[in-house]
Amino acid sequence: MKSRFGPGALTVATWVIAILFVFPLLWMILTAFKQEADAYTDPPRLIFTPTLDQFAGVLERGFLPYLANSAFVTIISTIFVLLLGIPAAYALSLAPVKGTSNALGFFLSTKMLPIVAAIIPLYVISQNTQLLDNVWALIILYTSMNLPLAIWMMRSFFLEVPHEMIEAGRIDGATLPVLLRKIIMPVVAPGVAATALICVIFSWTEFFYSVNLTAARAGTVPVFLVGFITSEGLYWAQLSAAALLASLPVMIVGWIAQNHLVRGLSMGAVK
Repeated sequence: MKSRFGPGALTVATWVIAILFVFPLLWMILTAFKQEADAYTDPPRLIFTPTLDQFAGVLERGFLPYLANSAFVTIISTIFVLLLGIPAAYALSLAPVKGTSNALGFFLSTKMLPIVAAIIPLYVISQNTQLLDNVWALIILYTSMNLPLAIWMMRSFFLEVPHEMIEAGRIDGATLPVLLRKIIMPVVAPGVAATALICVIFSWTEFFYSVNLTAARAGTVPVFLVGFITSEGLYWAQLSAAALLASLPVMIVGWIAQNHLVRGLSMGAVK
């Protein structure tokens, strides 16, 4: 039986759902260009004189050091995840050994521990190793936080590599580094890019470790945003401007890598 709804109705429904999903982002962008008085009006004011005062106020409050900390921690931890995860994913997919399933189960089990249960030991360890309020403590934690997920994701991508290609490379005398660099990596590159982007998002938006293990020197962007919550209330316009500046790097990276992300996440979906 044919559906009573044509393609036009489906298109309209899709647009409505998409607008509902992006509406909070659009409202944040709109509020970022308002004065504080315009941001508090009821009903909301849609017609106003745009201003950049809120962005200037955010920069004056010391946003750039927090941005630099977030960028450094995110980039370095993601590089470490890829350096450790690619060989592990290869070993667990294309060169499995006895105990592979146990290793995969162990990686998955590390994601089941609530981070609040580990924060006190981590705080003590960071304090005793002089890593408290240090970006390297966050790098180590973010690497360990993202590595299990990255291994699981990249393992599924490595499983899509045809074994015939690997065998042909071995027959031609290719060593393991050559196999990875010239045969396997070109095939799984979209999946690796998708994994890296997800690690970047998780590291950039992580708050709990950062707020508990950093202070003045190593605070990240999410910690900076908390400073707009005061006893007098929220500064909605300035908070929206800060949130927009904090979101821009991830949105730009996601926009640039969207093709790789779609290809990577859809690898193996169609046989």
